[in-house]
Amino acid sequence: MAETLFFNALREAIDEEMARDSSVFVLGEDVGHYGGSYKVTKDLYKKYGDLRVLDTPIAENSFTGLAVGAAMTGLRPIIEGMNMGFLLLAFNQISNNAGMLRYTSGGNFKIPLVIRGPGGVGRQLGAEHSQRLEAYFQAVPGLKIVACSTPYNAKGLLKSAIRDENPVLFFEHVLLYNLKENLPEKEYLIPLDKAEIVRPGKDVTILTYSRMRHHVMQAVPAIEKQGFDPEVIDLISLKPLDMETIGASVRKTHRVIIVEECMKTGGIAAELIARISEELFDELDAPIVRLSSQDIPTPYNGKLESLTIVQPPQIVEAVQKIVTGKI
Repeated sequence: MAETLFFNALREAIDEEMARDSSVFVLGEDVGHYGGSYKVTKDLYKKYGDLRVLDTPIAENSFTGLAVGAAMTGLRPIIEGMNMGFLLLAFNQISNNAGMLRYTSGGNFKIPLVIRGPGGVGRQLGAEHSQRLEAYFQAVPGLKIVACSTPYNAKGLLKSAIRDENPVLFFEHVLLYNLKENLPEKEYLIPLDKAEIVRPGKDVTILTYSRMRHHVMQAVPAIEKQGFDPEVIDLISLKPLDMETIGASVRKTHRVIIVEECMKTGGIAAELIARISEELFDELDAPIVRLSSQDIPTPYNGKLESLTIVQPPQIVEAVQKIVTGKI
């Protein structure tokens, strides 16, 4: 086992897959000689050359279209978005091209494409740099959406995403890059479509992902002090949802709280509530509780910014209310 920073775990995944398969290459703004905005691709150009670690102009729609074309011809591109919010400029290429071409070509083309980079609400990065794109792309057919949350799952999931034959949106949170964790020295992969039971419990199911996993776990000691036993599940796969794992938990606890950084309107929680209501309604002993970000552009002001997203005390309060029947 070796202690590894989150961004280095991602770098190791890319390095190992590039060494394993010569069709894998990276492209994006400043990914080469600069090493990426968060150093995920640092010095890879020295090992693999400027054509496999390709610095692009500031033209997201153009280099995303280039990557889709490269994937159609058998290469395996990894797009790094300097900030995932910028990839809204490539929405057409991601939705109409990457997401649909395998279907609209009758299976004649595969699109083994990974689009990854920093997103989420940072510390005073302002509205345009604090996007949660999972809400925007959730309805696009043909995409897989993954949100990593720890150095361990970041590495294993990214390796699996690179090997997948379909386009994968791979979300990393801007505030998690300096997390540390001991990683196995042997190679490992993690399935893209499976949730992780972070903490088993019996009183309430807490569904979460990305940075909010850590907010939930910060709340757990206070929840335990009150005598409650929460089950915490990191969704990881935002599309498709792992309803098998979710269903097994709901049948055990009969109560659900969803904690997300996504906006409340049209977010991941909204889809989860619909699916749980459709498939597991008779298992619920209480209404589903949704803790989401405020439906406003993220303020630059630090205090206001913290008020827009879910904090651990709100999670503790929600658990207390749902378990004691006060909701």
